[in-house]
Amino acid sequence: MMELDFTKLNGLVPAVVQDAQTDKVLMVAFMNKAALEKTIVSGQVTFYSRTKSRLWTKGETSGNYLDVVSLHPDCDRDTLLIKVNPKGPVCHTGADTCFNEINEDPVKFITYLERIISERKDQSAERSYTASLFKKGINKIAQKVGEEAVELVIESKDDNPELFVGEAADLLFHYLILLEAKEIPFKKIIEELKNRHSQS
Repeated sequence: MMELDFTKLNGLVPAVVQDAQTDKVLMVAFMNKAALEKTIVSGQVTFYSRTKSRLWTKGETSGNYLDVVSLHPDCDRDTLLIKVNPKGPVCHTGADTCFNEINEDPVKFITYLERIISERKDQSAERSYTASLFKKGINKIAQKVGEEAVELVIESKDDNPELFVGEAADLLFHYLILLEAKEIPFKKIIEELKNRHSQS
């Protein structure tokens, strides 16, 4: 049981719930010690309802549970950040979040795709195109990235946005495979871009 200061709000602490994948803030509620304990034990977020004066597990009526990924006290240990994987919309209105935001971050899909590519590396080459590239080695992967880059350049000279987007997606996918083959995470490339930006 993590040590939190429940004295400031008469036995309660604010709990900020954030999607672990998109980083969107989903909702804010309150917890007492019993709610925190149940959350830790069950792995699903439980709050203390100030209006009903009882514990309530988010999703107990809707089925839209919040599966806990991690818990983070703030610096004063009087507020809790809970990172979760939501099982459906969070707000009782049916919205993704209680702040009426759409809970998505397309850029985060890159991280997900990196993980899938990494998992496919050791799969059967007969069942996975990605695995077959890894089996052929770095030269074949690099060659494929070059081919996709040329196809994108050729497509850029035409006026078909749909085909251009398709070729751009092919290039990015194979580029991620190349990074995995070189054991370099995409975030390393982002860090390099940030460093260049700060120096310019």
